[in-house]
Amino acid sequence: MANEPAEKKKGFFAEFREFIAKGDVMDMAVGIIVGSAFTKIVNSLVADVLNPIVALFTGGKSLAGLKCVITEAQIAEDGTVLVEEAAIKYGQFIQNIVDFLLVALVVFLLVRGVNKIRRRADAETAKLTAKKEDPKE
Repeated sequence: MANEPAEKKKGFFAEFREFIAKGDVMDMAVGIIVGSAFTKIVNSLVADVLNPIVALFTGGKSLAGLKCVITEAQIAEDGTVLVEEAAIKYGQFIQNIVDFLLVALVVFLLVRGVNKIRRRADAETAKLTAKKEDPKE
């Protein structure tokens, strides 16, 4: 081992440049950027389209406002809050669960649609390949 030549040690910036130059890193960066933009679309769909529909079933009330008050807030005559209200805000937790389920549903439907299109494309490719390989036609 002592006779083996030592590997040339790369500098920090040379190693970093090599890491960045790899295609996987660039693909990952593009995926993250597109994913964050797509997240905004899905979140808007849930918040601006689907949640108002859910509000129809809750009488127009927001789930996020549901709470169990433990102690009421103490407010002075001039309107200043002396002691904040203590409450278990379970409504926001329920709203987060509903949001998660709606986002998961939207993503599932999108993936399902893309998979359906891929299966059709694969079937067409298989048909074309079978025609090329069949000597009768």
